[in-house]
Amino acid sequence: MQHMLKKTLVLFALLFFFTGTINAESFEEGIHFKRIDQSKTPASDKVEVLEFFMYGCPHCYSFEPYLNKWEKAKPEDVEFVRVPATFNALSTLHARAYYALQMLDAGEKIHPKFFSEIHNNKNIMRSVDELAVFVQKYGVDRSEFIDAMNSFAVEGNIRKATKLVKEHEINGVPAVTVNGKYLISASMAGSYDNMVKIIDYLIQKETAKAEVDLLAVPES
Repeated sequence: MQHMLKKTLVLFALLFFFTGTINAESFEEGIHFKRIDQSKTPASDKVEVLEFFMYGCPHCYSFEPYLNKWEKAKPEDVEFVRVPATFNALSTLHARAYYALQMLDAGEKIHPKFFSEIHNNKNIMRSVDELAVFVQKYGVDRSEFIDAMNSFAVEGNIRKATKLVKEHEINGVPAVTVNGKYLISASMAGSYDNMVKIIDYLIQKETAKAEVDLLAVPES
């Protein structure tokens, strides 16, 4: 009996805390973010956050500093994954380069430089050869890079990324989804700063829901 009372009090405390968070942030579903198909919720103990981006997108480049700052401070129970969107031939080529660099353990180092090369140096890199010249500047072997670009592993990642774009109803970038349930876009959020705040808001929402669901399970 005492255990049940304690469990009930914890449940109410969580609900009270989450209600306060909602009121404090004032973000509304359908206005600042939208719900997508709940059946895509990942089967994991961690809250999954996906960022959909394109290297050629100036808005994605502008969003990078906000997202990088958020990533450094994100909770440990959050899994963050970047997904390069494959809307057209050029974005798919750049997506292949992204996964090839990840495969060669050079992704984290070159990711920000990739954005800068396009938006600051105005080098669009429309071919494998141009991409190879670019990555060589940062110590990546040309032959290894081209082999990785054409590998089955990278092809599999491209197929997966394309599927995620479709499943998560991504029509533009930058876009962020939380646990396969919620989609955040810059246009709905109103600003890049708000996008990050809404990410945290939805993480809290999903974490609180998971804790409430766990406490609500009757003991055997």
